[in-house]
Formats: sequence, structure tokens, C-alpha cells
Amino acid sequence: MRRLRNATIIALIATAFPLAAQMNVAGTQTLASGPKLNLDTGAVSPSTGDLYWLSSGELVAFGNATIASVPSSVTAANFSSITQAQLLAYTYNQTMIYGPAAGNIFAVHTNGGNYAAVLVTAEAPDQSTITLQFITFTAPSISQVINNYSLVPPGFPNSGIAPGSLFIVKGGSLASATSVSYTPCASPCTQLISSAAPGLPATSNGASVSVTVNGTTVTPAFYYATATQLALVMPSNTPAGAGTLTVTYNGQTSVPFNIQVVANAFGFAAYHGNGSGLGLSTNASNYALYNYTNSIPPGATVVLYGSGLGADPARDTVYTPVAFSVNSLAHIYVGEIDSSVFYQGASGYPGLNEIDVTIPANAPSGCHVPVVGVNAAGVPTNFITLPIGTGVCEDPASGLDGAMLSSLAAQTTVNTGSITITVPLNSAGNVQSNIVSSVPVSFYTYTGGGFGAQPGIVSSGGCIANSIPYSTATIGLESGNISVIGQNLILVPSIPGTDPFALSAGTVGPGGSVTFQVAGSSQVSGFTATVTIPTPSLNWTNQNAASTITRSQGLDVTWTGGQTGTYVSISGLQGALPTGANYSFLCVAPVSAGHFSVPPWVFAALPVNTVSIQVANQTIPVTFSASEIDYGYTQGFDGQTVAASLQ
Repeated sequence: MRRLRNATIIALIATAFPLAAQMNVAGTQTLASGPKLNLDTGAVSPSTGDLYWLSSGELVAFGNATIASVPSSVTAANFSSITQAQLLAYTYNQTMIYGPAAGNIFAVHTNGGNYAAVLVTAEAPDQSTITLQFITFTAPSISQVINNYSLVPPGFPNSGIAPGSLFIVKGGSLASATSVSYTPCASPCTQLISSAAPGLPATSNGASVSVTVNGTTVTPAFYYATATQLALVMPSNTPAGAGTLTVTYNGQTSVPFNIQVVANAFGFAAYHGNGSGLGLSTNASNYALYNYTNSIPPGATVVLYGSGLGADPARDTVYTPVAFSVNSLAHIYVGEIDSSVFYQGASGYPGLNEIDVTIPANAPSGCHVPVVGVNAAGVPTNFITLPIGTGVCEDPASGLDGAMLSSLAAQTTVNTGSITITVPLNSAGNVQSNIVSSVPVSFYTYTGGGFGAQPGIVSSGGCIANSIPYSTATIGLESGNISVIGQNLILVPSIPGTDPFALSAGTVGPGGSVTFQVAGSSQVSGFTATVTIPTPSLNWTNQNAASTITRSQGLDVTWTGGQTGTYVSISGLQGALPTGANYSFLCVAPVSAGHFSVPPWVFAALPVNTVSIQVANQTIPVTFSASEIDYGYTQGFDGQTVAASLQ
């Protein structure tokens, strides 16, 4: 058995978070363009906060803050009587509000993890300022309870917390600490708690947690406790079933939060900590870390990490360097190939599991080869990806290689831009003359780690599936006016982030191209870029097979046509669940293959019974240059879409 070294486990668990105030905050502030309002303190700062105002008429969430709409029953007249319970029930996934007028009300989940109600009381006629009244609630509140590594939200078949697993509680005013660190730091920092004897404690930074399932109450042990997040180990004697969790801090106990305890719900550790993208893997012999510039050779045995295999009583609170198998995963698939597993079970550290697996000799190569585990009941884990090959990985389908991925992920921030065109085809593979083409135009700023953790890329020959609670992008960038040279384009006002455009029906088809002129702004310099549609068009020849899909059998997709040397994407998307999360999957195959089988475990992760499935031919991404853009590309698609019923 291989055991994770201390520095690595600390890096996986420890994350810094801002301080949340410990009493309700209320007030009124007038914002000019630029400065940020901190709803946790009521202060205005040029650099930190939750909301900022743009003189172009947009109110934008800053950092990790998100915005929710409120029902029409909340009005200016009853604004002061709004409750924390009301705010906890809303779905927070917006990043900006356009043209807010006096009387508008919305809710904010702050960077400090608290919940605030905001009323627009005035806006200057020239849009130079906006005045906001706010109420921020800072009693302990819980917004999520999820596996520390998979981060799968409730409502998905592969969600839930297993006994003996490491899980996190997110919310606000949960403890006294501002951040967590594994190196010595001055007050008010707190260090990750050691699992050396006497082991993990039942309280930390003034916080305690209680879990009750089927009449049994247990007390999880702490790795750390901050104002916005707690990391704990669920006791191995916790019974399975529906239960509740409460946090007590500063003499107040949170509203009970509903949880589901299951026998096993493993989550793989991702390198950037968001539950998807590059997985954490090491060489089984020398513990060297694999990454985009140090790919895993086929045939190598690697150690993967995570949590949720199941109960392990000897390691609930204390490090115990003794092997203990917990064989809850029946299969580990690497690029859809069933792989040999030599060990799955305890790593030695409380809540942390390891899996030793051999990469198949015939595994596909690439920077984003998918890996997923499936238990005996057919329920999958989260999906991660691994770089497989020799040295620097290569991924022609995505237009990225390991050197570029490593360079961008190492930056503090990454500015991205993309312009794509998707031409809709009818059932015969012809352009639909009465349907406009979709033209997403996106300019975003990510953190370097956020860019490296993007969940929407997979190497050819595999599939990934993701639960997406909100956008991973941090800030939408102003692009200025966007026009088309020599084509008829239906324009909409230019706004930060994603600009939805549509090409008039029939203006572009297979082999056609469209050149875009981006005027630029203070954030994005001007440039031109051309998108080319693949030719000949792709024809999905067994669309009827997708109308009713049996989850346990998967779906074999067949096609003809498509441009030589390109790829076919098979994707599915579901609408948002009540939690605000939604589900997507993506498979990629070379167009020359003529067919691809979407495996059963992809559909097994779907939380509901309907999904929209698209089969599309995609060109190789073509990069463009703009002085403020670190990575920009154009890409053309044509495809067919059907509504699928799952059984």
C-alpha cells in the first residue's frame, strides 16, 4: 500500500477563506464605478468586496460572491422583515444584474459565506452611482454538505456522505477562524489539525457539529474550521439513511440541514480541488506527481486519492499506518477500459482513501483521459482526467498541449476568449433553413487554478460527466462592440461575459466561414477572428436510438460524413435542479470512427429522466491573438439534437 505524504494531504484539504462578521450587518451605501461593497462588514473598498457598480449600468458580483433572484412577494415595503431562512432557500448562480432600477431586490451569497438581501434605493440619472440598502445575516448557516473531493451536490445519484469519509460543510459564521494553513501563521490564522495522537478533535475554533440519522447522533471530528467552511470526518458508526446536521458556534445553533448518509460514495481528488479536471495521481514506486508535462505511460501503476470508500473505524480520528481494504468499487475505467485495481482502502490518514490502479496498455493517450469508478450497484464516482502518454501530453481534439496547460495554470489570472458557431442540422444532415445558428462569444478571467480545473474538456475516445452548481469563471470581461464582416448578424447589446449572438438562418453552412470584428475595450484589445464550419456536414444515422435510452445499456451513436481529420462530440445537458446544480456530459471521438458507445455509467449519474443530446462535428480549435487575452480560440460545429427519455 502507498501512503500519501503529509504535505500533499494538507494541500488537498487546506484552503484559505475570508473572515465573516459575527453579528448581523445592515446599512446603506452609495457606490461609484469601481469600488466594492463588502456586505459582511458594510465597508467599501477599492480592492475587495462582494458587489461593484459599472457606469455602463451593470451591478456585478466580485470574487466568489453570487447573486439570486427573489420572488415578487419580497418588496420594498417588507424588505426589513426578510429572514435568513428565506435567503437560504434561493438559488445563487448569477454573477451580474443589468440595469438595476430603484426598488429592485436581490440576494447575495457573500465571499464570507453569509447571505444578504439588497434593495436598490436610487440610481443616478447618468448611471455614475447607485445606492444600496442591505441586510446581512451572520448566525451560523449551512449552504452545502458534500464530499471533500467529489463535491457532488445533493440530488445526484452519486452524492451522499459515507461513514469514515472526509466531508465539508459550507456556509457562513461557522467558526472564528479566517483561514486555514499548514505552515505556521500569525493570529487569526489556524492550522490544519494533526491526526497524530491524540487525533482529530470534536471541536475547533469554537465550532461543533452534530449529525443525527435514524435516531443515532454522532459527532464528526475536525481537520479545520473557518467562518465559511468546516472539514470533518464522518464517524464510521454513523448509520445509513436520511439525517440532519447542525453547526453550533458562538452560542447559536444553525437550522438543521438535511443530509443523506450512504454506505459508500467515493470521490476522486482533483489536482485543483474542484472535483473534476486533472486528477491527483502519483507514481506507485517513487511518489512522483504526474501532471501535464510528466504524463503517465501506459502500463504504469499509479496511486489515486480521494474519500468515501466506506467505514474504517481504526482511522476516524488518528493516523494509523496499517493497510485496511475497503473494496467498494467494482471497476475503475480509464478511457472506458476496465483497469486492474491492486488496492483500495485506507491511506493511513483519517477519511483519506487511496486506490492503486494500473493504466491499461491500450488506454487512449491525451491530456484529459477520463477516469471513473463504479460500485457494485452501478453508481459512478465523480469523473477526473489524467495525462497519459510520454513526457508532455498532447491533445489534438482540444487544441491544447501539456506545455500550454501548465503555463496557463501557473499564472495568477488567465484571460480567455472564445467565438464559436454551431450550425443546426435536420434529421437528414442538412442545414435547417428556419433555425438560426448559435454564436456564443465569451470573454472571461479565471484564476490560474480555475483555468486548469475546467471540467469541460475530454480527450478523444472518452467521456466525462459533471455536476455544475455555478460558473467557474470569476469575472466577465468587456469586449466592446462585436460585428461581422460580410455576413448578416442579429446583434444584441455588448455585455460582460457571454454575448449571445445568432446568425440569420441559412447565412452559413458546411465549409462556410464568418469573420468577426471585435472593437475592443479597456479590458480586451480589438481583433478579428474567423470561424469555419466543417464540411461535409455530419449525419447522425441512428437518432431514433436516443429517443429512449436504457441507462444500464448505454447508447451506441453512429454517423456518416463529417470533415476528415476532425472530431465528433456527443454531449448532453439537463436543466437546473432545485439546488441550482445542473448536469452535463461530453464524449469525443475521431470522425473517422463512424460510431461511439456512450457507456452506462455516464447515464447512471443523471439525476432525472430526460436529457437533450447533441451529436456534432467539431473543427480543431484555431487560436487568435489579442494583447490582453492569454488564450483565445475559434471553433465551428454542425450537429443534430434530440430529446432523450432515460429508463
